[in-house]
Amino acid sequence: MADTASAAAAASDLRRRDIKVIAASSLGTMFEWFDFYLYGLLASYISAQFFSGVNETTGFILALAAFAAGFAIRPLGSIVFGRIGDLVGRKYTFLVTMGLMGLSTFAVGFLPNYATIGIAAPVILVGLRLVQGLAVGGEYGGAATYVAEHAPDGRRGFFTSFIQTTATIGLFAALLMVIGLRGLMGEDAFADWGWRIPFLLSIFLLAISLWIRFQLSESPTFQKMKEEGATSKAPLAEAFGRWSNLKYVLIALFGGVAGQAVIGYTGQFYTLFYLERIADVDPATSNVLLVISLIIATPTFVFFGWLSDKIGRKKIIMTACILAALTLFPLFKALTHAANPELARAVREAPVTVVAVPDECSVQFDPIGRNTYDSSSCDIAKAYLARNGINYTNLDAEPGSIAEIHVGGTVIVAPDPSRQDADSLATAIDAFRTQVGAELIAAGYPSEADPAQINRPLVIAIIVAIMLMVTAAYAPLAAMLVELFPARVRYTSMSLPYHIGNGWFGGFLPTTAFAMVAATGNIHFGLWYPVVIAGMTAIVGILFLPETFRRNIDA
Repeated sequence: MADTASAAAAASDLRRRDIKVIAASSLGTMFEWFDFYLYGLLASYISAQFFSGVNETTGFILALAAFAAGFAIRPLGSIVFGRIGDLVGRKYTFLVTMGLMGLSTFAVGFLPNYATIGIAAPVILVGLRLVQGLAVGGEYGGAATYVAEHAPDGRRGFFTSFIQTTATIGLFAALLMVIGLRGLMGEDAFADWGWRIPFLLSIFLLAISLWIRFQLSESPTFQKMKEEGATSKAPLAEAFGRWSNLKYVLIALFGGVAGQAVIGYTGQFYTLFYLERIADVDPATSNVLLVISLIIATPTFVFFGWLSDKIGRKKIIMTACILAALTLFPLFKALTHAANPELARAVREAPVTVVAVPDECSVQFDPIGRNTYDSSSCDIAKAYLARNGINYTNLDAEPGSIAEIHVGGTVIVAPDPSRQDADSLATAIDAFRTQVGAELIAAGYPSEADPAQINRPLVIAIIVAIMLMVTAAYAPLAAMLVELFPARVRYTSMSLPYHIGNGWFGGFLPTTAFAMVAATGNIHFGLWYPVVIAGMTAIVGILFLPETFRRNIDA
């Protein structure tokens, strides 16, 4: 009886330890994503505070730098902190990354704006954003490795799947805080100073997260290696300087993470962009529809993590990539019909064509809206359509021709800048836009989606279908990456492909896809980016990615 009681007590202690490990690691990682997403949600307020007053070129460069910095720097963070994690330990490394993320986020809350300290304000902001990206680059690998090395055999997928939910939950938390404060304070006060409050309040979340993580002990796998003197003395050289390990870094990136990343960013970010900018659904409704879909889909992270312990990681990830490559086009076309049936009908019955000389046409991609696109008749024609998210096809015209927009059977000739002075050209462009807008409305193109015609249950069902591919690709990934690499260089090896995949392939997906849409006029053309990457990942993964779910990760 005593032995039975002792065994039961030991099992109970183990369960409590496992819950504590999962909760502490997940909470900390959720906090870091909360901080990371705050910048994106408050970007318009931050831009007004820190990028006003500079000349156009400098403002353009700094705005792009601040947006891209957090994503671009993540692979460097994975190298820096991955090396430290394999040298010093998992626990203390992700304590450092959390501290850096929290303090840099808190600092944004009291950073003086451009009107106060001039050009130093945006420069410091970009620097803080770089620190955030570095910290995120080190956090994920540490949390995933730490949890996996605590998990019992046969349950690593289930345990690490809780880490995979943290990005979505962090987005929820940031979104709810911003919405709540805006409603409580009013838009004017929030835009003036209230936007700083979420950044300042994050210091309390940092303190709680750090306190919880300080209660944890080092992972048993790393502790055992340290006691035996088996830790790596040169993690970077072992991870990337030996082909036996480097080949799996490349396989992990191109045969796993790249596809997961583009599917993830398509589901969580591009769907929102598509609803707002392409389907013309108002932002409030778009956010509500996305949030409901994410709430429904988020628990399936845990389901697919559990399932990967039963049937393997590779089968689930590859299935998600294949499904994404095959279904993203029809799903987004269905999303157009569900969200804005009038638009779908108009595109089908009254297609828009731009007839122009190709050499006179610029790429219609202007991230911050500074380009006037008035140097050629082609640019004037396409700029109006691109800014209004109108689907169009291109038809080449004879050299010397003036660009035309064909709406169904109606032809509208664009102004010719070479034949007018600046004042008359501005007047002609306004008249042209008014005429094109009237013809589009007459042809059935709505100015915005009619709320009464939005099929909300169908929109949610379509986004959930996309999100199921997201959760299937992402849920088993942490366990697969941990199992793919030896314990000596695990933190370093898994972090780099993860952050190249999610920081670069995934992080720049919304911008790249929008650029592809703007350049071609085809509202679905941007989907080729995730479809091609997901298809490539499926091919590489099926051919070269090993199944890992039964591996011993202590070696």
